[in-house]
Amino acid sequence: MTQKKFNVAVAGATGAVGNVMIKCLEERNFPVANLKLLASKRSAGKKLRFKGDEVEVEEMTKDSFKGVDIALFSAGGGTSLEFAPIAAQSGAVVVDNSSAWRMDPDVPLVVPEANPHAVAGYKTKGIIANPNCSTIQMLVALAPVYREYGIKRIVVSTYQAVSGSGKKAIDELFDQTRAKINFINYEKKVYPHDIAFNCLPHIDVFLDNGYTKEEMKMVNETRKILENDKIAVTATTVRVPVFYGHSESVNVETIKHADVSEVRKLLETSKGVKIVDNPKENVYPLAIDAAGQDLTLVGRLRQDESIENGINMWIVADNIRKGAATNAVQIAEILAESYL
Repeated sequence: MTQKKFNVAVAGATGAVGNVMIKCLEERNFPVANLKLLASKRSAGKKLRFKGDEVEVEEMTKDSFKGVDIALFSAGGGTSLEFAPIAAQSGAVVVDNSSAWRMDPDVPLVVPEANPHAVAGYKTKGIIANPNCSTIQMLVALAPVYREYGIKRIVVSTYQAVSGSGKKAIDELFDQTRAKINFINYEKKVYPHDIAFNCLPHIDVFLDNGYTKEEMKMVNETRKILENDKIAVTATTVRVPVFYGHSESVNVETIKHADVSEVRKLLETSKGVKIVDNPKENVYPLAIDAAGQDLTLVGRLRQDESIENGINMWIVADNIRKGAATNAVQIAEILAESYL
């Protein structure tokens, strides 16, 4: 890491992802000269800890970004659309966690393990987009496969934790589970159906093509990150009664033949990946094990015997850390090392 230090702002600092962004900055020893914590007016005045000190949260305004070098945003799409350009005009490079800028052709969409070179594209608008959490973990595992063998088609089904919907969803799963165990009625507030003891094949809104917005994010973001619009991608995204950690069943059809043993060796040496794969001993990636760490866990590796060049795998990662906060901080690290 460079010895130069940077003035960093975290927008949405009091939210679940914002909190973890602060934690990641500290854990990864990012060279922070001054940390500015920003949130809505109702959160202003709260104090959060960073490296043993208490930092007071300020209300985010148009003047908040003066003197800021890097601004990590996790404040929602509407806020990002309004304030990210203001931050960029003030001289900050914005790393935005919302979906607001992901498909803007002038904004790079970056997974550091997959396309770190794309960070250089920040100069056009001063903004870099963090991909969707499910896309991030899938491409940490698939980018090495793509580089080595090429990819023709991806079929993915996700099993996504409620933390992806925010704190209210976490509370709903907890309270609803307790209510059901005690035979108490519970009014749903976040999801259209009970999430406790249930799976909902419905994340985000449904589109005219029958897919959800979340599913199409995975399609479009994968193509943008891998810089290949010819890759066929189809997704089914499912919300499951898990607090933290998204799981994915991924079937990938490669262009060149990929033997499963070769893919295993490739992933064993790939950045950000940890192979957890000994099914005879009941060892495979679990959401409960991924929670709290930054690595993407890959297991259940096996040849797809129904097609010539197919590989199946099970991919699990912490959706709040690698799927959001850690990925943003890793992008900031690339900026600090190479561009600022």
